Amino acid sequence: METTKILSASFLDILFDGRNKTYGAYELRSTYNRRLIKALGATGLIIATFMGASALKGAESKKAPVTIISHVVDLTKIEEPEKIEPPAPPPPKQQEPQKIATEKFVIPKIVPDEKVTTPPPSQEDLVDVKIGLEHLEGEKMGNVAIPPDGVPDGKGILEMKPKEKQPEIFEVVQVEASYPGDWHRFLTTNLRGEIPVDNGATPGKYQVLVQFVVDVNGVVSDIKVLKDPGFGMGDEAIRVIKKSGKWKAAIQNGYPVKAYRKQPITFEVLDQ
Repeated sequence: METTKILSASFLDILFDGRNKTYGAYELRSTYNRRLIKALGATGLIIATFMGASALKGAESKKAPVTIISHVVDLTKIEEPEKIEPPAPPPPKQQEPQKIATEKFVIPKIVPDEKVTTPPPSQEDLVDVKIGLEHLEGEKMGNVAIPPDGVPDGKGILEMKPKEKQPEIFEVVQVEASYPGDWHRFLTTNLRGEIPVDNGATPGKYQVLVQFVVDVNGVVSDIKVLKDPGFGMGDEAIRVIKKSGKWKAAIQNGYPVKAYRKQPITFEVLDQ
């Protein structure tokens, strides 16, 4: 563009100087203002049309007549029949308590015959009466003091059942024998946990079940391994039980007894 035309040329002409103005971009930019005005005008027209229609519709709805429907309800008084209260039931008759013949209880005293003023009632007098604190006349109860047939009369020799022989060593007791101190601390202090590792045991938990006898004095004997996972753990459990000393004896019917005791001991081999 020549220098003399720059001052009078528009920005688009300067921007598109030497470029293809027929490509379309130049045309779009040069007509942008006109298209924007047309779009705003069309939008405003649509909004005005919508608002006018809304206002017209609102005015018509206000003018529409409102129909009021009224219902006339005629209330007729209904006379209820007179309530007749039923007669009250007669009060229940109180039954008098049955009077039972009662003889006064007399504390027996051993005195000479000449000093007896009021003898106690005989056995025949007490056959069909009740023993109480005072003498009362009433209905006889009927042979309350005569034992039925087949009941011993208090004479003869009673056969005593022999006592059941107590087992020498109890297998089941009410209270098992127990270690007198802290069992967990004792195991931690005395159990050699490296025994299974030295014998090639793989990582994991192993339980040994030991059975032994605790007598009435708490002395431990007859130690046996009932469950042994191997790797020297059974022998180590026996060694620890022998080292545990005296235990508290088992209790049966309130008395210490000689009884079996089963004690589990757990070894844990860690993965190193």
